[in-house]
Amino acid sequence: MITLACDGTFEGWLTALFDIYEYRFTDVEFSSEGVSANMFSTTRQVTTDLLKAERVKKGLKQRLSQQGYQQLYHTFFSEIENAEQQMWLFAQYVFASKINVEGDQRNPVVWNILKAAQMVRRESHRMKAFVRFQLTKDQIYYAVVEPDCDVLTLIAKHFSDRYADQRWLIYDDKRKYGIYYDLNSVSVVEMTFNELSGGVEIWDDKELFFQQLWQRYFGSVNIKARKNMKLHLQHMPKRYWRHLTEKKTGL
Repeated sequence: MITLACDGTFEGWLTALFDIYEYRFTDVEFSSEGVSANMFSTTRQVTTDLLKAERVKKGLKQRLSQQGYQQLYHTFFSEIENAEQQMWLFAQYVFASKINVEGDQRNPVVWNILKAAQMVRRESHRMKAFVRFQLTKDQIYYAVVEPDCDVLTLIAKHFSDRYADQRWLIYDDKRKYGIYYDLNSVSVVEMTFNELSGGVEIWDDKELFFQQLWQRYFGSVNIKARKNMKLHLQHMPKRYWRHLTEKKTGL
């Protein structure tokens, strides 16, 4: 068995697929740490090659619909167990078939990709709705999130389009990195810090005032007689409340 260790990028995984077919590997597994549970496995470190990755991407797009390719791509960010292995099994099925296979939901591999993609799409949608920016003294709008899936890069365009005239930073506290928009482009930044999680000294002087206004507005439209907590939790699960301004009032 060959254990393929990639660099944690989608392009790295695509490069690994190229190597599988180039060297005709027949028994492979993926491991981001390069560690295999099989003592007889040989580890191969995959060096990401953008040209190889593009060739594999082109091959997949020729055999899949745009939606089918997006489902495979989104699975990479799902963080489900053995995601890269599941993606490889799906790609293997795609390349081996003469017809489009993405509709074959009876196949467990296809079904696993579909479920993972749905999970990522749902989490991306929630993040677009649940991000709450706060203004710092440096005039950067800052937000903290802890999504179930690694979706920051997937939602970057949404926020750069919507807040094109503002500098902002969305930080994933679970994965310790963020996406930063500088009025021109979005870049990925890696950070490990705690100072922006609580200290009011870093916020703009008007920030707390606007937070209080938002909390009061939320309280005024929250009609207790019509409160449906079950439905509320369905649309806004409690695990997101920690970073929601309106929930800091306990409403």
